[in-house]
Amino acid sequence: MTPRAPRAPTYGALLGAVIILLSTGLGTAQPAPPSATSAAGDALRARLRTYRQEHEAEVLRELRDLVALPNLARDAPGIAANAARLEEMLGRRGLQTRLLETADSPPAVYGHLVVPGATRTVVFYAHYDGQPVSPGDWSTPAWTPVLRSGTLEAGAPVVPWDRLATPIPGEHRLYGRSTSDDKGPIVAFLAALDAIKASGVQPSVNVKIFLEGEEEAGSPHLSAMLTAHRDLLRADLWIFGDGPVHQTRAPLVSFGVRGTIDVELTTYGPVRAVHSGHYGNWAPNPAVALVQLVASMRDDEGRMTINGVDRAVRPLSAGEQAAIAAQPPVDDAVAAALGLGRREQVRGTLADSLTVPALNLRGLRAGEVGERASNAIPTQAQASIDFRLVPDLTPALIRGLVEAHVRRRGYHIVSDPPDEATLRAHPRVVRLEWGPGYPGYRTSMDLPAARAVVAAVQQAVGGPVVQVPNMGGSLPLYLFADVLQSPVISVPIVNHDNNQHAANENLRLQNLWDGVEIYGVLLARLGPEWDRAEAGRTTPR
Repeated sequence: MTPRAPRAPTYGALLGAVIILLSTGLGTAQPAPPSATSAAGDALRARLRTYRQEHEAEVLRELRDLVALPNLARDAPGIAANAARLEEMLGRRGLQTRLLETADSPPAVYGHLVVPGATRTVVFYAHYDGQPVSPGDWSTPAWTPVLRSGTLEAGAPVVPWDRLATPIPGEHRLYGRSTSDDKGPIVAFLAALDAIKASGVQPSVNVKIFLEGEEEAGSPHLSAMLTAHRDLLRADLWIFGDGPVHQTRAPLVSFGVRGTIDVELTTYGPVRAVHSGHYGNWAPNPAVALVQLVASMRDDEGRMTINGVDRAVRPLSAGEQAAIAAQPPVDDAVAAALGLGRREQVRGTLADSLTVPALNLRGLRAGEVGERASNAIPTQAQASIDFRLVPDLTPALIRGLVEAHVRRRGYHIVSDPPDEATLRAHPRVVRLEWGPGYPGYRTSMDLPAARAVVAAVQQAVGGPVVQVPNMGGSLPLYLFADVLQSPVISVPIVNHDNNQHAANENLRLQNLWDGVEIYGVLLARLGPEWDRAEAGRTTPR
């Protein structure tokens, strides 16, 4: 989730091409050695799978009915209906429930399950609000869930709900807003609770659930909500269900995210547009000045050239570097799918590049082009930049470094539109308008909790998982560490080609089925794996 993010393109066809290329051998991972799994984990996984196979239609219909509820954060009645439905769903599983609110915030849905004998508490986080929709871009209405026998791009036909039969193929896809982001993970987690209960197993940790209702609106009340309910939400670990699995469809555990901050830059020329023939080479062109200023902050390979940025970045640990090196390679496949003739070389691979800061020029505006172009020097030019931040490059620090860089380029910085006196008094004037932003976050991969999560997920899937020091996108995970002093680890389950934030969002059902097993084994095995990690034992219990 990123503040003030532009609408995303449709990714289904693109990332489907990635899968095709990967399946033909381009970017195929080297075979990984088999991971040791406990006999208990194997047996539990089998029982969970049996339960899931017997209840696929029930799980899918619960998700269908939840997706059918419109869930825009600004739609208070719609959000209230979603919260009421979710509270009922949690209560049906025996959780103690509450709706948490602060001034002017939509409700967060909270549930708590106390497990006799459990000594640790884990909170599962997801959000139930969704991105706005442009109805004309959708093949079917966003809040009318539609099941297809494959992808829309492949022309897969609709599967009528009254003809649903089990087993339901894993390549079927459910289309609708928030199927993947995040109603699918919510239903998978609740189905996992059902599955382990039916298997005669109880969670190995106390379970809390926190479902946010305004994540897609930028989480403006999250800090206040966490602070107001600090004691209620305190836990040993937060597990996030947000985000996709690896591009190869491999299961993934992520230990952090990049932070973000954005800035709007405006440079100024003459106070009225002037003839480029009569005044060119004499009156400064603000568009040229702006592109030169932006280019001075970033080299041709994408590396930020602002003094002090590199020194502020926390080096990766040996374990984090090893995790990056072990990730399945996807660079060739992604480049082919994107039609790229070259790649920026900030770091050696795409995975490695996501662990460093980034400057993205996301928009430019100056004069006109095409049939509307005129031979004139414009009065001003604007650029919009978003920065992706990593520990320990904070929003305040990058702002200070950028402003120092701009001043060294000879600019006088203003925060409001300058008057003519200011423009006459300074050779170069730039207006900088900063967004709020937040820092990046990483949980140490060496923590016992981190090792326990990886071990439990490996048992759930029967083999190794992709471990990511941080994902490339941004979420305010730092709040959970700062306010609640709890580490955060992400265990996403949804398909990478889900059209998140775009039209025709979808969930591949095999990811839903896998999610039930992953979350079920995680709930049952996290406690003993945590004990073993803390004790330094290396043999299965």
